[in-house]
Amino acid sequence: MELNMSAEDVLGHIVQLHNSGESLAKKNVKKQHPDLMKNALYYYPSWEHAIQKTGVDHAH
Repeated sequence: MELNMSAEDVLGHIVQLHNSGESLAKKNVKKQHPDLMKNALYYYPSWEHAIQKTGVDHAH
């Protein structure tokens, strides 16, 4: 697997998706942004953990 993002890039990308109103549901991101998901799971223990690191509130 090729990593093309740093840990900071992953968090920035998650915030961008959140700000643009896109769903941060794991299923959606895996389908729409597979590279982001792969990189996030490389740097963080889980997708939820990566989202929590950004501080965005996605529980809506």
